[in-house]
Amino acid sequence: MASLGLTRPVPVTFAEAVAVIDEDGHGEAEDNPDGLARVYVSPELEGWTLVIGPWCDPCNTDRSDEVLRLCVDLSSRYGGAQAYYFGTQNDGSAWLIAEHGVVVRRYCETGQVDDGLLTLGEPLVQERAERERMGLPPVWEESARNGDAEEEWKWRAFDMADEIASALGLNPLTLTESMRVHGVGVLAETPAPVR
Repeated sequence: MASLGLTRPVPVTFAEAVAVIDEDGHGEAEDNPDGLARVYVSPELEGWTLVIGPWCDPCNTDRSDEVLRLCVDLSSRYGGAQAYYFGTQNDGSAWLIAEHGVVVRRYCETGQVDDGLLTLGEPLVQERAERERMGLPPVWEESARNGDAEEEWKWRAFDMADEIASALGLNPLTLTESMRVHGVGVLAETPAPVR
């Protein structure tokens, strides 16, 4: 929490956190209309600590550089750090993977014009395999994003963040009671934005 600049932790259950973060993410919280004022920090789950909330979105144009910096810093300290966006109402996916202080991949597919500008690194094994399964070249140029086949890829990538998370770490959508848990989850305040 200290390395992320998080403060004022309040212990909460996962169910309570889901309700708060969902409200924040949809702009329904009067005290947090943009969803960036707080996050849920999970207890250690199978060796991972999850930080959940819109503040962690790797494709948010206002936060993407800071989320990248934080993942690089955390991966330098812990070996790996990941950030995901998964719009459960068909509004896209994004992933950011950093290992040992280096960005391995950042990819956003949210239907925004600037998605391609956020792309860093080479496609992950999971991306390549899915593209090959679809009959597409496993590696592609962001500038060549036209045609029916690439449009099909775009729609497929809209749903891949949770699959990438499952393959490379821990998917918060598939947590079970049988997982090893150490510690207590907290709702924490994020640092004030630099203006």
